[in-house]
Amino acid sequence: MLGQDLVARVREDGHEVVALDRAELDITDGAAVLDAVAGFDVVANCAAWTAVDDAETREADAFTVNAVGPQSLARAAARHGARLVQVSTDYVFDGHATEPYAEDGFAAPRSAYGRTKLAGEWAVRAAGADHLILRTAWLYGAHGSCFPKTIARVAAEKGGLDVVDDQVGQPTWTVDVADLAVRLLDAGAPAGTYHATSSGRTSWFGFARATVAAAGLDPEIVRPTTSEGYVRPAPRPSFSVLGHDALRAAGVEPIGDWQERWATAAKEVLA
Repeated sequence: MLGQDLVARVREDGHEVVALDRAELDITDGAAVLDAVAGFDVVANCAAWTAVDDAETREADAFTVNAVGPQSLARAAARHGARLVQVSTDYVFDGHATEPYAEDGFAAPRSAYGRTKLAGEWAVRAAGADHLILRTAWLYGAHGSCFPKTIARVAAEKGGLDVVDDQVGQPTWTVDVADLAVRLLDAGAPAGTYHATSSGRTSWFGFARATVAAAGLDPEIVRPTTSEGYVRPAPRPSFSVLGHDALRAAGVEPIGDWQERWATAAKEVLA
């Protein structure tokens, strides 16, 4: 979902892009990665184990993809003098905050997924590569399964649905994350960690209502409920709002308000 939008965005600027999927490059194979990175200025890692619940029972597998893979890429980038863009997640935080998490805020993941993604961040920093770590959250886009596509389908099929109203975050379009990555690179932003999420905040319930309205249905068919009714193997953060001070310090404008961005994205995402 993100990878395709990033490739498209970079090509818009006239840059040469080589996009490799899992069959073409195993990012956990250090030797193969070292050869693949040679000759490139920027390496963007959009690969990840994102099956949050499955990671609870397969943490070693998730660690291989989310930590060993980035380590291989970072070592290769450091060796060849390339800049690495590593995508991370809000799950590195505990989800109990009441104010937006700062980029240097205390990381305390509560799930296997969060632990493995945080390990990937540490691996990238430790490798000494010139890196940009972009934490994002609540991603949606045209090229993969995502929350608004599911909500629109279920709403149309069932005529009503219950969605949790006690988890708060920032719905973020993959097109905007791709654009932010390019803007950071173009600005020569200092190596470090940045938050690639929309501005503003809402709950899953609020996002669901906005989605149903965009699909041409009555938003009143979406009813609020609590997380207690949807217990999952991996704990979900109740608060996933990320701050954007590092972007502003680098002279890069954060992504706009989630409502405005969704209004722009909805037709393409729900097509």
